[in-house]
Amino acid sequence: MSIPHGQRIVEAGDDLRSARAAMILLHGRGATAEDIMTIASEVQRPGWAYLAPQAAGNAWYPNPFTAPLESNEPYLSAALDIVTQTVERVEAKLPTQRLVLLGFSQGACLALEWAVRNARRYGAVVGLSGGLIGPDGTPRDYPGSFAGTPVFLGCSDIDPFIPMPRVVDAGEVIRNMGAEVAVRFYPGMGHMVGIEELETIRRLMEAI
Repeated sequence: MSIPHGQRIVEAGDDLRSARAAMILLHGRGATAEDIMTIASEVQRPGWAYLAPQAAGNAWYPNPFTAPLESNEPYLSAALDIVTQTVERVEAKLPTQRLVLLGFSQGACLALEWAVRNARRYGAVVGLSGGLIGPDGTPRDYPGSFAGTPVFLGCSDIDPFIPMPRVVDAGEVIRNMGAEVAVRFYPGMGHMVGIEELETIRRLMEAI
């Protein structure tokens, strides 16, 4: 794998300078920023800016999200830095209460891990088929509070990459940090984004 990430950010929707809300989308392993932008096109609303950074080599880190943290370095730290830079770019124009951070699969794991390390009030955080990064039993004593941020975690009950208990655990950690958490499992769905999940994202956007 090559570093650094984020040579490129794909943008859609309104220009960030004039937008009234923004969504950052993080793609999965083996995918591209353009791939995750298909979600943006499904939930597009006027006045929103959409930003999707591209991972170097189409992966944010080399090993499974359940592997020891050090085995995914320095790629994981580089990926977290890209999220920080992208959030800061949005924050220069909009308050974080008008930002939705969304990821799918490896991108969902990255989004959730970044969010717990940078907890505050966001418009929403959405993890589609993901959990917090690190092996079972990783200490989760993060500082900060989500201050009522709506957080949605959606996943198949038979996802081949994301064990159900890891989604539940992520929800509990995030709830304990002051977020309003909804966890939903979709029977037999497979590793994908479902219609009901898109509908939930639209509702979260409407609330902003």
